[in-house]
Amino acid sequence: MPPSSVFEATAGGNLRWPGGGGRCVFGRNGAIEASAKREGDGATPLGNWPMRRIYYRADRLAAPRSRLPVEALNPQSGWCDDPGSSSYNQAIALPFTLSHEKLWREDGLYDVIVELGYNDAPVVAGRGSAIFLHVAAPIWSPTEGCVATDLDGLLALVAQAAPGDSLAIVR
Repeated sequence: MPPSSVFEATAGGNLRWPGGGGRCVFGRNGAIEASAKREGDGATPLGNWPMRRIYYRADRLAAPRSRLPVEALNPQSGWCDDPGSSSYNQAIALPFTLSHEKLWREDGLYDVIVELGYNDAPVVAGRGSAIFLHVAAPIWSPTEGCVATDLDGLLALVAQAAPGDSLAIVR
């Protein structure tokens, strides 16, 4: 098995991966130390986070080419962001009565999502959820705490990603 690769996103707006690179944006409140991260703070946690799996909108594009696990989204796809739930920071099926995020979005930002292994081993309630690498808004507006890049760049990045690879979020 080849050694793991570290992909890198910088607060200066640069995203680099083996054989490529591009622009990226962070959360509306910038990047913070992971130990200071809190649910809903709009900040992106600094650290080296494993790339767990890819989700995508099969009604909009073909399955991304990647060695990571790839899973199609559907209208019932969601992510729990309620710190009081036993499903906190996990994929869930909608409808869901507690606080959650819908992954089936009309704006295209979640047409491709890379699930990052932030606050998942173990999950700590309130320390932040749904930290993804996803498609950036057309005007490159900040995220709610994720890292975002353009669709073409994201597809090129996931084509190079493999189990064991991680995204380093740095200043």
